Amino acid sequence: MTITIFLGALLGAMMLGVPIAFSLLLSGAALMWHLDMFDAQILAQNVIEGSNSFPLLAVPFFMLAGEIMNAGGLSKRIVNFAMTLVGHVKGGLGYVGIMAAIIMAALSGSAVADAAALAALLLPMMNRAGYDPARSAGLLSASSIIAPIIPPSIGFVVFGVAANVSVSKLFMAGIAPGIMLGAALWLTWWWLVRKEKIEAAPRASKAQVLAAFKDATFALVLPVIVVVGLKFGVFTPTEAAVVAAVYALLISVLVYKELKLNQLYGLFLAAAKTTSVIMFLVAAAMVSAWMITVANLPAELVALLEPLLDNPTILMFAIMGVVILVGTAMDMTPTILILTPVLMPIVKAAGIDPIYFGVLFMINNAIGLITPPVGTVLSTVAGVGKISMDDVTKGVWPFMIAQFALLFLMVLFPQLVMVPARWFYG
Repeated sequence: MTITIFLGALLGAMMLGVPIAFSLLLSGAALMWHLDMFDAQILAQNVIEGSNSFPLLAVPFFMLAGEIMNAGGLSKRIVNFAMTLVGHVKGGLGYVGIMAAIIMAALSGSAVADAAALAALLLPMMNRAGYDPARSAGLLSASSIIAPIIPPSIGFVVFGVAANVSVSKLFMAGIAPGIMLGAALWLTWWWLVRKEKIEAAPRASKAQVLAAFKDATFALVLPVIVVVGLKFGVFTPTEAAVVAAVYALLISVLVYKELKLNQLYGLFLAAAKTTSVIMFLVAAAMVSAWMITVANLPAELVALLEPLLDNPTILMFAIMGVVILVGTAMDMTPTILILTPVLMPIVKAAGIDPIYFGVLFMINNAIGLITPPVGTVLSTVAGVGKISMDDVTKGVWPFMIAQFALLFLMVLFPQLVMVPARWFYG
């Protein structure tokens, strides 16, 4: 009965068009009423406690770093460097997009920010070179979702706080899977364009490659600083976010000189607006998470799934299937906040490593960003690239299937995630 009330209140409010944060509050209040313990003071206290977390300070700074990166010329230089390396091969601009997405993922941690930058920089070039517009938009959309996997990742911060799991270990565990996602896209793109007649750019000379590398050096150094600093314990993920934002600001203003001081207010405001949405979602989700625990819903679900607890692989397939379905209708952050408190007790009962689960859960949620009909990243690419949503959706399918295939390989072979993860975080 409690599960019915919780889901009924949550889904009912969402169907009526109530914003997800308020739907979470309503579902928590409905459970409180059902258990005859409604208290507005408890409701308010849980909202406050939901956002009162030191690791969550990383969110506004990573958001700010992404805004500065795009406005300050770091993204442009990364794309230019990738262009000198692989722009001359057949379908080269697609490979440029994948390489740039992997590098930019290590700068911003935001799929939407990377999608906007890649679509603005590369889609016009791909269209002029004769690439299929839908396929190009689909590739850039799929490439952008590498951002929540490779550190720094805003999604990992939110999951780590919600699941009480080390954010630093999640960051380190996401490096190899993020690169694997890029490799899967690379192979898929090669297969799709191998027989097409596409105009390739002239091969860059060694001098041009070196010049582009020198120009992008300051942008390329940032991921190294973040990863090395986290691995050797120089700073925490929250401090890494501050380092990333300050570094990006200094490089954009003092070195590249593309960011003017009068632009800072707009960038800070944009980062603050995005952060406020995420933080309110986190705060509201705490009410539901607390009530889920009080109502003993995790124990009920563990009892329902008890036959699967002895087979972690089948259990993971079942969980991933549920997350795929939810991802078609809900954005990444609310999905993390709603499902994490429900799924973590099941994962622990089955003896599944929380870090391993967190990585696969995040990959699944990231793919949800390009899963229609919601697909936040699809909407971003369609808007920035001035292409219809139907075309972007049509173009993204081959790449989405490749990423899901890799996800299920990781379910079958956990070593793909955990062996490199243990090497990175020791």
